[in-house]
Amino acid sequence: MTDFGIKEALKELGVKEINNGTSTGSNNFSNGALIESYSPVDGKLIGKVKATTKEDYEKVMETAGDAYLSFRNMPAPQRGEIVRQFGNKLRELKEPLGKLISYEMGKSLQEGYGEVQEMIDICDFAVGLSRQLNGQTIPSERPGHVMREQWHPIGVVGIISAFNFPVAVWAWNTSLAWICGDVCVWKGSEKVPLCSIACQNIIAGVLKENNLPEGISSIINGDYTVGEMMTNDTRMPLVSATGSTRMGRIVGATVAQRFGKSLLELGGNNAIIITPTADLKVVVPGAVF
Repeated sequence: MTDFGIKEALKELGVKEINNGTSTGSNNFSNGALIESYSPVDGKLIGKVKATTKEDYEKVMETAGDAYLSFRNMPAPQRGEIVRQFGNKLRELKEPLGKLISYEMGKSLQEGYGEVQEMIDICDFAVGLSRQLNGQTIPSERPGHVMREQWHPIGVVGIISAFNFPVAVWAWNTSLAWICGDVCVWKGSEKVPLCSIACQNIIAGVLKENNLPEGISSIINGDYTVGEMMTNDTRMPLVSATGSTRMGRIVGATVAQRFGKSLLELGGNNAIIITPTADLKVVVPGAVF
């Protein structure tokens, strides 16, 4: 695993030895402490990321809020075109991004490639949906009237992802949010911060090529205190969080207290049921996997 071209992959993805962990697109900045990312594969230092401070976070939210005001007025199929271009960039960079996922997180190389493929697949799905955000026309009891169902974006969507799927969960959330007209702020796991840097570099290039404003895609990095900024922020109407049930109870309660919405994908709820007739030679590797 140590000689499969990780240095070339990092270069291709624009990941440096020291990276700013806060970004609103092409504008990268950070004033926090350094997070060191070591590979579980061989224990080597891959790179460092500067954490997000409270001041950095405020700048991100201000920029995201401004971007939302214009992005929500872009026709949904045009937003879908941005997601389509992002998916194509992922196709071009599937190999280096898959290598980074594998090397920084520790999953097998084929699983790393598979995770990027999941990102590509959700982009394709979202592009189709961008032309299907239709509502119902409902008959009314009042003469000459009908009721019309119309969907509206909600604003700045927060995404908190876990280390085991360092990029796919973000893509699942953000590609759907973008076609709906929402902008996103992503806090990746502090265990795999370089993956968020790489993904932000990819989408930032797409947004720049289309002359779109800063703040449509933003990242922040740091420990749980950075996540707390999101869960307590009334400017963030929806927080999607992936992690442990312990984390989910905290996030769910905190967001609900301010009448926000939360979307939780939590661990601890996937039982493995083994029947007496199961082939243990298949079961054991499958359970470990």
